[in-house]
Amino acid sequence: MTRYVLRRLVQIIITFFLFQTLTFFLLYAQPGDITDQYLLNPNIPPETRERIRAELGLDKPPYLQYIQYLRNFMTGNLGVSFSNYPRPVIDVIAERLPRTLVLFFTATVISFYVGFALGKILAWRRGGLFEYGTTIFGVTMYTVFTPWFALMMIWLFAFKFDWFPTGKFITPSFWRDAPVSANEVFHRMIYTGIAGGVVSVIAYTLLRRVPPPLRYVAGWLSVGIGALTTIAPWLRSPLGPYALDIIWHMILPIMTLTLISFAGTMLLTRNSLLETMREDYILAARAKGLPEKVVRDKHAARTALLPVVTSFVFSLAFAIDGGVITETIFSWPGMGLTLLSAVTQEDIPLAMGAFSFTGILALLAHLVADILYAYLDPRIRYT
Repeated sequence: MTRYVLRRLVQIIITFFLFQTLTFFLLYAQPGDITDQYLLNPNIPPETRERIRAELGLDKPPYLQYIQYLRNFMTGNLGVSFSNYPRPVIDVIAERLPRTLVLFFTATVISFYVGFALGKILAWRRGGLFEYGTTIFGVTMYTVFTPWFALMMIWLFAFKFDWFPTGKFITPSFWRDAPVSANEVFHRMIYTGIAGGVVSVIAYTLLRRVPPPLRYVAGWLSVGIGALTTIAPWLRSPLGPYALDIIWHMILPIMTLTLISFAGTMLLTRNSLLETMREDYILAARAKGLPEKVVRDKHAARTALLPVVTSFVFSLAFAIDGGVITETIFSWPGMGLTLLSAVTQEDIPLAMGAFSFTGILALLAHLVADILYAYLDPRIRYT
């Protein structure tokens, strides 16, 4: 396994270098540059525009700009964002990447949990009204036009019922006299969320070893314990209302992403489980007289989980570019909206920084998926 991982890491480095090269020259091939916005401004003479181009390095040939970019990237310097001048690209990414990751990680975890649970039920209990209704609803959500559906969610729950805000990250009027910034509160929310997730995993591991009936509800109990661990620090904190305001803005985009995404996991789990149920070891498990729930969850579901895990890992890796549509419609200031703005404004350093993070996550996701395959299926060995 160690030799395999090392060989894959070498492949990842080569692939990432080719990805960066192609991405850089595709972005450079766009007509014009960011200084074109000054062409129609009578207060900025042509010589001033040329001076700005020289300061940004846009007056150099493409290959020299590319060599300079690679040299800076190797030292951890992603350059300065043209559209956020003089802020470094790494600062812009560090501010907005957590927003995208939290939004899409939460929606992805919920959608995959619901989709996997429903997929198991559909495969094990075929032919009923529940299967037909759930499948039709799932296929409808899976094939729906995402921008239209997101706009309908905003119209229904934000305008019609006025339950949630129409978009943005916070309510500006509410945060006017806040003692801290929204980013600081959001980062604290991430820390407590991670702590709650760790506690939930530990609780689930311990509860799975106790005798019934607690063992049967270990999943729900562990989720509840993790939720209490996450919420407890905010109950008596003066920053609690500000955290609630951020969560209030997150509910509608998370709900939209979950409804769109869960169907793919559900159908994938159903098909994978149906194929797994034909395996000889499933027939052998039934022949031993094991309960149906044990055969389904302990034997069939574990193997059927392989393609689902792959889809889950890849969906997390492509959260940055996959959030362009969602973040634009909900005006969520994450990496998706940042990437769109960078490309349209020809902010090459910021666009390259966003694409670089997408490439790194995607390549590492392939490696993680291969390792998880060997862990979930004992029949798989890498030599």
